[in-house]
Amino acid sequence: MSPTALPAAGPEHGHVTFLGAGPGDPGLLTLRAVEALSNADVLVAEHEVLDVIRTHARQGVSVVQTDADPSSVSPPGTGTPQLTVVDGTSTPAAVPGGARDAAHLVMEAARGGRRVVRAVSGDPGLDTYAAEEMLACAAAGVPFEVVPGVAAAVGVPAYAGVPLRDADGADVRFVDARTASDRCWSEVGASDSTVVVSTTLDSVAGAAAELVSAGRKPDTPLSVTIAGTTTRQRTWTATLGTIAQTLKQAKVLPSPDGGRPVIAVVGERSAADRRDQLSWFESKPLFGWKVLVPRTKEQAASLSEQLRSYGAVPHEVPTIAVEPPRTPQQMERAVKGLVTGRYEWIAFTSVNAVKAVREKFEEYGLDARAFAGIKVAAVGEQTAKALVAFGVKPDLVPSGEQSAAGLLEDWPPYDPVFDPIDRVFLPRADIATETLVAGLIDLGWEVDDVTAYRTVRASPPPAETREAIKGGGFDAVLFTSSSTVRNLVGIAGKPHNVTVIACIGPATAKTAEEHGLRVDVMAPEPSVHKLAEALADFGMKRRAAALEAGDPVTRPSERRPGARRRRSTT
Repeated sequence: MSPTALPAAGPEHGHVTFLGAGPGDPGLLTLRAVEALSNADVLVAEHEVLDVIRTHARQGVSVVQTDADPSSVSPPGTGTPQLTVVDGTSTPAAVPGGARDAAHLVMEAARGGRRVVRAVSGDPGLDTYAAEEMLACAAAGVPFEVVPGVAAAVGVPAYAGVPLRDADGADVRFVDARTASDRCWSEVGASDSTVVVSTTLDSVAGAAAELVSAGRKPDTPLSVTIAGTTTRQRTWTATLGTIAQTLKQAKVLPSPDGGRPVIAVVGERSAADRRDQLSWFESKPLFGWKVLVPRTKEQAASLSEQLRSYGAVPHEVPTIAVEPPRTPQQMERAVKGLVTGRYEWIAFTSVNAVKAVREKFEEYGLDARAFAGIKVAAVGEQTAKALVAFGVKPDLVPSGEQSAAGLLEDWPPYDPVFDPIDRVFLPRADIATETLVAGLIDLGWEVDDVTAYRTVRASPPPAETREAIKGGGFDAVLFTSSSTVRNLVGIAGKPHNVTVIACIGPATAKTAEEHGLRVDVMAPEPSVHKLAEALADFGMKRRAAALEAGDPVTRPSERRPGARRRRSTT
């Protein structure tokens, strides 16, 4: 594909969806937005918006970025913009000329018969240029629709714990300080309404001064929130008269981030002075913590989701790679025996075991129907989901702890009256423990313990991740086994001493200590979800201790030398 070409054209006219991506939290996308993204052929957005919407787009979608480094972009109106479309798996291309030239791209893509999603931050109705792009579509006869999004002026205060109205129903007025006229400041200054001001960090004090000059009292409560609805969110509370000093004392100004957008809420009835009671987002136990999870994305799915519910930013780093067994004959015989009725049960102890059996089935031209008449067990939720995706509903999943021990708790003993066959097929890793095998034998079963795959040390993560691990860029590491300790240290180095080390059990903790790590958190029982709970409890106690001592609430990574001088990437 040439650098200026769009994908091959279809019908003469396509369709454009102008979509509000909300203020930053991907969880605020509407159901209609997710549906539109899943059907899109082309995504057009700024890079920060693309980060929010990309995960909901289908594989192979074309992505175009409308913002670029100003030093490499021609000023608007200096020529025809070079509109580059790249595959969604690559780095998005930028549109020289800025956001105004996005209209040209949207029209060109739509004329090619493609379903275009033009995504903007917040809500399209409040975007500066979206209306112009809609008019261009209307003039060209290109059908379009609008999917509203959560506006930053509404969503950010909600995440900051600052309700905009009280029981008395005070008026709420919205002001964009970048375009507000003197008349606008005079009107809101003379009123007693709650004012929501969209501005930048280095312009907050100026906006406060405008309101005071227009008649607002200097002691009027004020809240200022940056990076609202994301795990980088930070809120300061003050008054119109003290906000400049508050930001100065917080050492956020002067700063390279001074031009970043913020939402300020002003008013006696805005509850800005009651955030200690209403701040639900920033007070989460692991808010903003960057947590290293030494597992693949597939293995860590539910664990990472749990960490996000605590306000953390999980970062998955695989420490093992999966390879076929050195001698595949044993696995081949077992699969053939499964088809010919050799087994009463097959037990899957990992997603990788499901994958290994599925691949062998496909090699032989088999599918899920080959499990007919065989009872299927799964060691936990993720393994069960992998089976369901294969077309197999497991007969047995632990009702308690999701582990080999939990599976044995629910596994029925062999009964020669009700069980015509006494044999269990157990496809596992080459380094699996003997807990399940020994337990099944104790219950009277014969076990074919088959190596379905080998686990080897994974390749080192990117240099940026290795540096973060060794330099204290992560706030915590979750170790779910002794092998994850050995492998992570082997491929990436030892975590910095400011990093909180959380271990799933005594054996894992002992291995961590042998590698010179200080263990801070131990799971009360061997479960990855109990481990995450224990880390959240640790974070909550740490936060409470800081508040009680009157100290600022900081993340562990902010304690390392030079951390305050570095821009956060979490």
